[in-house]
Parts: sequence; C-alpha cells; structure tokens
Amino acid sequence: MGHDHGGDPNLAHHFDNMQQQFESAKLGMWLFLATEVLLFAGLFCAYTVYRYLHPEVFEHASGFLDTPLGATNTAVLLASSLTAALAVRAAQLKNKAQLQLMLVLTIVGACGFLVIKYIEYSAKFEHHTLWGMKFDPRNEDLTAHDKGKKKLEAIAEAAAASSDVALLGDSFGDYKAPAPGSDLVAAANVQVPPTETLAVTSAADRKKAELLAEHKSKVRDVHVFFGIYFCMTGLHGIHVVIGMIILIWLLVRATRGDFDTGYYLPVDLGALYWHLVDLIWIFLFPLLYLI
Repeated sequence: MGHDHGGDPNLAHHFDNMQQQFESAKLGMWLFLATEVLLFAGLFCAYTVYRYLHPEVFEHASGFLDTPLGATNTAVLLASSLTAALAVRAAQLKNKAQLQLMLVLTIVGACGFLVIKYIEYSAKFEHHTLWGMKFDPRNEDLTAHDKGKKKLEAIAEAAAASSDVALLGDSFGDYKAPAPGSDLVAAANVQVPPTETLAVTSAADRKKAELLAEHKSKVRDVHVFFGIYFCMTGLHGIHVVIGMIILIWLLVRATRGDFDTGYYLPVDLGALYWHLVDLIWIFLFPLLYLI
C-alpha cells in the first residue's frame, strides 16, 4: 500500500521519506558497482594468468601501444571524474548553471576519451596488430617500437662485439651480425640462422646468438597480448558509452530544472558510475601500457 508523500513527485510510493529513498538507492548502486567489478575481475584474472605464462611476450607487446595517448586518456578521465563530482556539488547547492556546465564538461571528457581510443584502435587495425588469427603485422612493425628496438640494439651490439662468431657454409647468403650503429630494424628482418649453425667459441657468445634469435621468434605470440588488450579496453569503452548516455540524460533533466537541494539523487548515482569507469581505466593503463 502506498504512503502519503505530501505531493512530492520525486518520492517513490514505496518509500516513507526522501532520506530512506536516498539511502536505499545508494546501497543499490553500490551493489551494482560491485557486480561490475566482478565482471572486470574475470578479465584481470585472465591478464594475470597469461602474463604469468608469457611474461616476455607481454613485455615485448606492450611496446606496440602508444603510451603518450594512453597517458592523455588517463588525464582526460581524471579531469572528467572531477567535473562529475563538481556536478553533484552544484546540484546540492541548486546551482543550475554550474550543474549544466559540469555535466557538459564531463560529456566532453568522455567524447575525448573515445576519440583518442579510436585513434589507437585505428593504428592497430592499420598495422594488423590484432587478436588471434587476425594478428598479421608487417615484419618492420615487429621491431619498430621503442622497447623492441632498444632491446634488439643491446642484443645485436653484444653479438657484434664478438669477432669469433661466423657462419658455417654459404646456405644463408650474405647474412652477417649487424655492426654497431647499423640499421637494426633492417638487420632484425634478416632470417636469423639456427643457433647450432653458428661457430661460437664461448658460452657467452652462444647465449648472445640465442637471445637474438629468441627476440625474433617470440613476436609470434604477441596476438595473445592483443586478445587481452582488446577485451579489456573494448569492455571499458562500452562502459564509457553507457556513461555518456547517462550523463546526457542527466543534462536534459538538469536543463528542465529537475534537481535541487532536496533532490539530486540521479546526479549522485550517475557520478558514482562514472567514477567506476575512471577507476577501472586507472588500473588498465599501467597494466597494459607500462608494466
């Protein structure tokens, strides 16, 4: 049976007062956010398992990501999280103009995030650094990024420092160890002969040759990293789009003047959801781009 609310249109019939409604809605929102955390927890577990099984692949593959763009997206989301919090404060103070401004800025931040992510995704599709069987990058892309090039440079220079490493036979054409300062990316694309065909005079020289061959071979498993990358960032992107829809709905209602000091619950709940979107990216950025 309903209650007499004194004509307050914002109070649902099954609540006794606004305070009870506010606390119940906040509890429900926190429970919903907990289920969202569990959803992403499965992907974080998959990331942990695959990184444990393929640590060298993840280290190599992260170099294909554009860290400055990822850092920019992090700053954009942090700023939008601030404007979302300020929107709640503006609603509490019944400052309609500021509420509208903060919601618009938050929406702009969400749009900026998606635009930057689109730029990143476009580069991945252009270079075919994708998931599973779709992973088919050009050879020059495999060693062009900073992390791969620096590691290759160290390995190649170490191998070239030994004058005792020579090829046995002529079956590999004109291959020779790259000299210091040479074009290492071009050298990396030369077919490296099996380690056992190299004449080496010490265990150290043999190890250098093995490392150079390993660096070329392990990029074959980079698709494992990108499968995790697209799952995690793609699901997060979907949440950003949902957050934008919520923010636009709040902006429409704010323009109508639906919120004031006594009723700002939808703004508060919408901001909580947006904070979760921000928080998830704060974990994704270092895991995918930095570690």
